[in-house]
Amino acid sequence: MWLILFEVCGCEYCMQDVEVLDSRLPGAIMTFINAAIQALMIVAVAVYVTPPMIFILVPVNVFYYYILRFYVSTSRQLKRLESASRSPIYSHFQESIQGAASIRAYKLVDEFVKEWLAVRLELVGNLIVMFSALFAVLFRDSPGLTAGLVGLSVSYALNITQTLNWAVRMTSELETNIVAVERIKEYTDTPIEGAHSRQKPADSWPQQGRIEIKNVSLRYRAGLDPVLKGVSASIEPKEKIGIVGRTGAGKSSLTLALFRTVEIDGGSIEIDGQNISTLSLQELRSRLTIVPQDPVLFSGTLRFNLDPFEANSSEPPICFDLVTAFLADEEIWSALRNAHLEPFVVGQRQLLCLARALLRHPKILILDEAAAAVDAETDSLLQRTIREQFADCTVLTIAHRLHTVMDCDRLLVMSAGRVVEFDSPRALLAKPDGVFKNMAKDAGIGGHGWKAIQGNGIIPTTKIPFLVPFVSDEVSTSIRKCLRRFGLENLAAVVNVPSDNPKIRLVRTCGTQLCGLPSGKGR
Repeated sequence: MWLILFEVCGCEYCMQDVEVLDSRLPGAIMTFINAAIQALMIVAVAVYVTPPMIFILVPVNVFYYYILRFYVSTSRQLKRLESASRSPIYSHFQESIQGAASIRAYKLVDEFVKEWLAVRLELVGNLIVMFSALFAVLFRDSPGLTAGLVGLSVSYALNITQTLNWAVRMTSELETNIVAVERIKEYTDTPIEGAHSRQKPADSWPQQGRIEIKNVSLRYRAGLDPVLKGVSASIEPKEKIGIVGRTGAGKSSLTLALFRTVEIDGGSIEIDGQNISTLSLQELRSRLTIVPQDPVLFSGTLRFNLDPFEANSSEPPICFDLVTAFLADEEIWSALRNAHLEPFVVGQRQLLCLARALLRHPKILILDEAAAAVDAETDSLLQRTIREQFADCTVLTIAHRLHTVMDCDRLLVMSAGRVVEFDSPRALLAKPDGVFKNMAKDAGIGGHGWKAIQGNGIIPTTKIPFLVPFVSDEVSTSIRKCLRRFGLENLAAVVNVPSDNPKIRLVRTCGTQLCGLPSGKGR
């Protein structure tokens, strides 16, 4: 199943930018205009009363200008960084609040409260007040200069510090908030993902699972170097293909091309003779299934996570739905916390994504580093489940651990965005100075290792924790039947038998028996 995920952080930034554009930016413009007019009036009065002030105001204004340029050039970039790094800033603020005692103990309060801009602007503003009063005294004998005009000039000069401070700050505010307009424009100019196509494949497509990749090139953005360069491969129906390569070889980019997350720059990809570029994204992605490297769980029940579109609503409920009919939410979450399963770790989320795929049983399954976050024994269990349950499907496995794909029919070895080798694991290991052979040597896999893995390398037990609560032997039998249909009957259970609730039995086992241990052995 392909899941269209929204970038939560990106949406949050966009909302913040719109808020800045609607509320803060107009206020900053009005305040800047008001401060600029007041500053001009004050300067005009000061120059009219004491004309020599012009010789001071000109260099002072130049100084203000350079301070403004220096401050704005950094503050605008800092605004961009702040928008992209808001979470670490909040984290630092929280740590500062919690560590206030330590800050005071090390006498670093001044470092946290010093305001660079305010100190310098106050200094320049005070110079204006000083020279205004000084020139009024020095030129007191000038014709037309009265005590009232001197008082007016000095009183206005006393306010110029605050006024100029606001003028500089609002100028900087305008410069930094314009970044919001810039980002909103970037959002509006973002091209729509994939042109909509009304061409709909047959309901049974893909029926065989044949994939033809013909001279495919792909780049993430115009002007960047291609990450896939003339990739070609022919994958037969029901074939199990392992995709391997060093970091940055283009393995995951090939997956992006299959799902058209990024449109290819050249070439074509055909599935059962159908060019995928002619299909709508919804049709294409709904016919393929992926177990991603970063699995996603939805908010809701376990049943909803396994079957979010209720495609299997006629099927009997699985274990958690059976349990919830007898147990309160508090009891279930208490058991999850005691079993350290309240937050599902990556490996457990990947198992649930595999269960999704088992329910859909697609003709084409892509595994993108699906075993990267699990231990070797669980990896072996996953591979056995995939071989047994997806025997009639085409499976593409992108793997970091080479032993994960050693039992595949063929291996597609990539390097620098190109296919450098494509053959069976045995043939690639026998190839002198082959790329895959060198990778296998680095991973400690040789000829004997291949025979062991290919012969009987699958370990029939697993230690990954998986919660299986039940309330009666009848329910236990139903759970086993449901999980057996998913190929998950060998998942281990977690023991935690609360003495105050006889309705719950949680069994820990590292073998193949999931439920129904004799009384006392689970304890």
